[in-house]
Amino acid sequence: MRREPIGVCALITPWNWPMNQIMCKVAPALGAGCTMVLKPSEIAPLSALLLAEVLHESGVPPGVFNLVNGDGTIGASLACHPDVDMVSFTGSVKAGAAVATAAAATVKRVTQELGGKSANIVLEDADLAVAVQKCVQACFRNSGQSCNAPTRLLIPRSKMADASATAKEAAEAMKIGTPISEETTVGPVASHAQYERIQRLIQIGIQEGASLITGGLGRPDGVVRGYYVKPTIFADVRNEMTIAQEEIFGPVLCIISYEDEIDAVRIANQSRYGLSGYVTSNSIERARSLAKQIRAGNVHINNAKLDFSACFGGYKQSGNGREWGESGLSEFLELKAIFGCFPEK
Repeated sequence: MRREPIGVCALITPWNWPMNQIMCKVAPALGAGCTMVLKPSEIAPLSALLLAEVLHESGVPPGVFNLVNGDGTIGASLACHPDVDMVSFTGSVKAGAAVATAAAATVKRVTQELGGKSANIVLEDADLAVAVQKCVQACFRNSGQSCNAPTRLLIPRSKMADASATAKEAAEAMKIGTPISEETTVGPVASHAQYERIQRLIQIGIQEGASLITGGLGRPDGVVRGYYVKPTIFADVRNEMTIAQEEIFGPVLCIISYEDEIDAVRIANQSRYGLSGYVTSNSIERARSLAKQIRAGNVHINNAKLDFSACFGGYKQSGNGREWGESGLSEFLELKAIFGCFPEK
């Protein structure tokens, strides 16, 4: 049994964690012995240009790493090209479906890391104040522009008031400002289009009857320019609401109540996404039991950090294939069985 490089790889990456997402693909592709064409997001192209200089100066042979810039039409051209053996894509569900459709005619491998609407189940035995504060911090990291952010906070019904008050306090303690300031905890979102999308979804949350605890429409107080979004908390959210089902990709947290553990798992899995999940409990047995029931590619117990030696990827419309670690390397390899029969001497 042999594993061989799959061949020429098209790597299409997003804007929200630009260098991280690029290296999650470039490093294993190089390690597997593949050649590649990288198409970074047109919104955040500069880090890819710096990487190209680094690879060139480090002695990567010409033609192994190739960089092209452009919009989605470039990605579509790469996906359908007959000389491309594999496409690794990270981005939205809509764009991922378009890439897969373009690649289908040439029957090439397509791996995708798409969106998420991750649930954070806080059990009644957990320290509620600590759990909620950490959830708010994780949800608002990178201005909420993370596909694996815990954007749905699931709380026992009897603790909704306490959780809402704690979340409000944590959100209002966020320091909003320029990303170059060390005091800033929430910077601007990436573009005017992203700002408008977040504003539209906040408006829908208000219209659908969720309780706006803090934040809301418009820029934060004292901010007159830039794509800054108010850190926003919605409570009394029903899981069928738009803000609980759509990936907002901004600093917006939805707090949802549940009756018991069975109900919590049902709500967590009632999503077209399945990228990440979170469980907070003082009982490791209960936490592990729930983690096994969550339909997601990654589950964090008690806010455990990511481990790059593990794998990263999702179920359902969060994608297919995996990145990081041995599993991520295997995506760039073909498996070959060689059968031998030799005459007797």
